Amino acid sequence: MRMTLRDKSAGTSSNPHSEDMVKHLPPAIKQLLTLRNPDAWSSPPLGRLHRVFASTQNEAKRRNAETGWLVLTTCTLLTANRPSSVGHLYRFVTRSDPTKAESRRDFTEALNKAALMRESALKSVIFIGVPRTILSLTGLKEALEDDVYAALRKDSRRVGTPQNIEATIGRGMALWNSIYEPHAVKLYNKLGALHPDFISFIIQSYGSVLSPMPGGDAEQGNLTRAMGSIVGIATLRAEGRVGPQLTSHVFGLLKARYVENQNEEDKYLSSDEGTEWVVRTVDEIMDAITSEEGPQVKL
Repeated sequence: MRMTLRDKSAGTSSNPHSEDMVKHLPPAIKQLLTLRNPDAWSSPPLGRLHRVFASTQNEAKRRNAETGWLVLTTCTLLTANRPSSVGHLYRFVTRSDPTKAESRRDFTEALNKAALMRESALKSVIFIGVPRTILSLTGLKEALEDDVYAALRKDSRRVGTPQNIEATIGRGMALWNSIYEPHAVKLYNKLGALHPDFISFIIQSYGSVLSPMPGGDAEQGNLTRAMGSIVGIATLRAEGRVGPQLTSHVFGLLKARYVENQNEEDKYLSSDEGTEWVVRTVDEIMDAITSEEGPQVKL
């Protein structure tokens, strides 16, 4: 008699070896996995971390670029693999005293910043990969208060269906062209020649993850076209040694100035001066969190 899905869900496994599934690591393998620094980096001392947060945030306020600062700082910490620092960033931007939970300011402000940080981290997966994104999203979640976490969106907006796949690919191609023109076709073909599925994966990822969600400002934590480019710049600059890709996404931010109906912050960030500030600020944060001596002098 053929087993139905209902039979399986009742507890009968289709795997004949299920009783013998591996439950523990062999001791030699377990020991081996403790070698070569398997853990994420710990946070720098809070004093040093808060100083670089304060100095760079104050500069962002002067430039009316606080959202861009929050996005680039989140992505820099994620790329540097300091997941606990992501939690410290949330506390810093939502509390009068980052060390005291009772000093949290307005709930709506905290919810908005948590959503922006969470979306920035999600978009980072395209540039940095899944493991560090998991760690940093976990670091953020552990820092969130219960009321903020309860108010964050729980349903996925990015489930692929036959009804939305064409629109997703369309958004991906539009973003691709926006970033890479006049070399979009040449680069598309170049990456497609590396592996037949590679460029398809990239376009679908651009459409579903990197591009702004279709709902605009109504979508919680939605990032604009310019902010998506800041995600790319921050992750790639912090990662290092990926110069061609970084250059492409710097061009991507500069080209975001042509997006219609930009807000004032995005207009500034996509200017020559604003884009330079983004790169220099990532450097300043990286210097602070990776050096025992603290932030290095900006050139």
